[in-house]
Amino acid sequence: MDVTVVGSGPNGLSAAVICARAGLKVQVIEAQPTFGGGARTAADPEFPGVQHDICSAVHPLALASPFFAEFDLRARGVALAAPEISYANPLPGRPAAIAYRDLERTCAELVDGASWRRLLGPLAADSDAVIGLLLGDKRSVPSSILPALRLGLRILAQGTPAWRSLGGEDARALFTGVAAHAVSRMPSPASAGAGLMLATLAHTVGWPIAVGGTQTITDALIADLRTHGGELTAGLEITEITRPPSGVVVFDTAPTALLQVYGDTLSPRHTKALRRYRFGPGVAKVDFVLSDDIPWSDRRLRHAPTLHLGGTREQMARAEADVAAGRHARWPMLLAASPHIADPGRIDTAGRRPFWTYAHVPSNSTVDATEAVTGVVERFAPGFRDIVVAARAVPAARMTDHNANYVGGDIAMGGNSLWRAIAGPTPRLDPWRTPIPKVYLCSAATPPGSGVHGMAGYYAARTLLRREFGITDMPKLTP
Repeated sequence: MDVTVVGSGPNGLSAAVICARAGLKVQVIEAQPTFGGGARTAADPEFPGVQHDICSAVHPLALASPFFAEFDLRARGVALAAPEISYANPLPGRPAAIAYRDLERTCAELVDGASWRRLLGPLAADSDAVIGLLLGDKRSVPSSILPALRLGLRILAQGTPAWRSLGGEDARALFTGVAAHAVSRMPSPASAGAGLMLATLAHTVGWPIAVGGTQTITDALIADLRTHGGELTAGLEITEITRPPSGVVVFDTAPTALLQVYGDTLSPRHTKALRRYRFGPGVAKVDFVLSDDIPWSDRRLRHAPTLHLGGTREQMARAEADVAAGRHARWPMLLAASPHIADPGRIDTAGRRPFWTYAHVPSNSTVDATEAVTGVVERFAPGFRDIVVAARAVPAARMTDHNANYVGGDIAMGGNSLWRAIAGPTPRLDPWRTPIPKVYLCSAATPPGSGVHGMAGYYAARTLLRREFGITDMPKLTP
């Protein structure tokens, strides 16, 4: 075998697809019984007609990613339904703040829409450059300095106490909710960068739901890999006992997995660096089965598939600070999605539908978040409890049961900082290459970070094709 990919998340599969299309013999090994890592869908154990997305549920990056743009998910039968409302942020005692795909409509409903337009209008007008910078390898020189300058100034503003420059309580909450996807203290450059990228996409490609579930993205990658001779094995964990595979190996795993696989063969310096690697705060997941639509007080929210339920900017910042300090927030930051709004096929024959939620919690929290999540939703949708048919909770400490990469519940794999996003897990000029001969990393711990975009796999494949096989031209990805 020329290349073995350990882990079958979107980055691992993108690396495998590229290598297979380059004419190499490729195998993918996955410890879980199903493929996909953070991009999987599974039937509810009691109501099989209801499908839950195991990790990621909403996919602006799948539409924006240069890898997926060339791979062309649509041509492969993957439908990404982008609703009119990209995301919304309910607010206590006042109307919700809503980010429509239409930037002008968004501004018209905000108290200080001009401030929102100044922040995001120039980025949305040049979104390709913004995505190129934020999903880039963080090593290439930008083709144009002006977009980089615009973005950099906004990251500095929204990633520091200067974030008060955004006017209007509703607009501030709307941006803070999307910035909270970084799962870090706020304000920070990491949260600002994530917020600006995702908010820009909200007003361009939108925030789509994968029709039929996130698994359809994974299945498209697997189908292409098999077409080009790739092999996949599930239910096999690579450890020191089983011995690492020969040839070139690409790990779509947390960097610390290398300690378990290579053990004493690692150099003392590399061992020390991996042992010092730190993961961030966790998330606790609760998948609900509901009997009806959520009775939101603000009826506009009934058309919003994605919601940020952290309250005001001040409440969200306080909650993230608590979690970073190892405390459970009284009102945790909550991300939620009602996928059936964009994909009515998620409703079963009895009218039951899924409701996907994450609550931000301290690392390794063992707390069942069902009651905390229910309480937050009830603030904005009185009567929510009455439509809950079932709740499936996964505490942060158990997230590794579903994906070994999510150590302590950290879905960003320790990458939720500006330094990690640039330097990688251990500072290197080429962060996808490890000090171990013929061993590479392609997970979300490497640039450009977390999300279903496949770009970390793309960059890892680009590096190994050149270094190990002398292949300098990347293969075409079109169907």
